[in-house]
Amino acid sequence: MMSSIAISISELSKQYRLGEMQKYKALRDVLSRSWKPRLRKRKDAVPVFWALKDICLEIKHGEVVGLIGRNGAGKSTLLKILSRITEPTTGSATIRGRVGSLLEVGTGFHPELTGRENIFLNGAILGMRKTEIQQKFDSIVDFAEIGKFIDTPVKLYSSGMYVRLAFAVAAHLEPEILVVDEVLAVGDAAFQKKCLGKMGDVAKSGRTVIFVSHNMAAIQNLCDVAHLLSEGKLVASGKITDVVSRYLSDVAEYGEQVLAMRTDRQGDGRLRFTEFRPMGPTPESAVMCGSEARFEIKYHGVEPLRNVHISMAFFNVYGDGAAYLSNDLVGRSFDLLPPEGSLFCHFKHFPLLPGTYSVNLYSTVNGLVSDWIQNAARVNVEDGDFYGSGKLPPNGYGSVAVTHDWYAK
Repeated sequence: MMSSIAISISELSKQYRLGEMQKYKALRDVLSRSWKPRLRKRKDAVPVFWALKDICLEIKHGEVVGLIGRNGAGKSTLLKILSRITEPTTGSATIRGRVGSLLEVGTGFHPELTGRENIFLNGAILGMRKTEIQQKFDSIVDFAEIGKFIDTPVKLYSSGMYVRLAFAVAAHLEPEILVVDEVLAVGDAAFQKKCLGKMGDVAKSGRTVIFVSHNMAAIQNLCDVAHLLSEGKLVASGKITDVVSRYLSDVAEYGEQVLAMRTDRQGDGRLRFTEFRPMGPTPESAVMCGSEARFEIKYHGVEPLRNVHISMAFFNVYGDGAAYLSNDLVGRSFDLLPPEGSLFCHFKHFPLLPGTYSVNLYSTVNGLVSDWIQNAARVNVEDGDFYGSGKLPPNGYGSVAVTHDWYAK
């Protein structure tokens, strides 16, 4: 009798040794080590990092599971273990059924092979017969919308084409377990909607789906249950509404930490955000819908900064994008900035509707990412009079007040 459990994870942990993450080494590295044996560190002296620690959970056949958590929580590491891309350090993951994975652009395809060849290669890896793959072939190509490029090597595809084909293969070749990471964010809005619809179809067919996303609206619409990871540990499991509420509470609490002290950031550090401060017409006043508003972003660098790009993105409590702002969009260039200072984003009439928003901050210096931090801060927007009529749109109808007029003739 077939077990009702599709995935059983027991005491699973994954450890990385910092500084030894690179799998392949250049010849000069090997030779230098052989000539300088005294400079080699003892293995036990290398600092370690636990990406996952003592994870225990079970996922049933036919379950649609949301895997959520902040960046660095261990979600992608867990998916790579389930997809047999990497091995756990301790513990085990028992998987009953063939797994189709879409984890990141570049995973699963051979760049020198054409789209057609990669479809058949992936099908063979899943254990499918050639006739089975041929039956699905036209549906895969139609879904991916790359018909005239199907015989082109995938190394020449754009990231959007690559992801469309990768998802189509993963979803159409009928794996018992479909694993999808945040990579869907690479596609446009229409493609994302199409993918969510396809994952819904897969779920309705009785197959197991594991979905990772920061978009809580998508998670709630698609999933039945959720598991929340934090710093490599499983901290909550259960009904989707309960776990999402716990996650949103954690995100809000984390966003209140001192920005300069946050360590969950990416970039080379030539510019680092140190403080984010929302202000109404005066520094002491609140941000109100329709009123004047300013946002001060303090930064610190190590030298004069050239060709600086700054952007910030607002997200509502469900993780939906509400607004994206950058100096490039408005034609404001920062060709040379001092090593330390403040940047201001100004609104004559702030357009976001009342509510609580999280803010992502991003910067590049000379085209290279210098600082990128998600959930950098929270902004509470209060009721205001955007239209001068004393009225605002009802709740649930978007996040932005749009300037408009009406007339008849």
